[in-house]
Amino acid sequence: MVVHPWLPNSPENIKKKMLKTIGVISLEEIFKDILEGARFKGDWNKLGIGLGKPLSEIEIRKFVEKLFSKNKVFMNPPVFLGGGSWPHYVPSVVKYIMSRAEFYTAYTPYQPEISQGLMQALFEYQSMMADLLEMEIVNSSMYDWASAAAES
Repeated sequence: MVVHPWLPNSPENIKKKMLKTIGVISLEEIFKDILEGARFKGDWNKLGIGLGKPLSEIEIRKFVEKLFSKNKVFMNPPVFLGGGSWPHYVPSVVKYIMSRAEFYTAYTPYQPEISQGLMQALFEYQSMMADLLEMEIVNSSMYDWASAAAES
């Protein structure tokens, strides 16, 4: 079965249905407006991209950083922060999720020092922990490290 590199899990009949849905007969028809001389006609697998297998987001990032490391650039300065504040990998989908309106709404009237977005995040955390631990109730009363230290 011949498969397209960007639709690796789609059998031929599914791809034909997708093409029919957008009103074209073949994949090449999608790119017909691109000048013939500007089209890539080589083998994508011989470009050295992807290392011969699909890569996760963090694997791609490490691969690109390895390429960038050949340059004389100071990318990782020493970190002197504590309490969990240091550079760490955050998947790009987190930015999308955190930009949802329920995470950055206005302050709540009953507790003005904490935003509704943090309350939503705590609720999501409690819900997931309850599912993970198979418990009906999960407490999450600590808003930050300072509150947790004061209460302990």
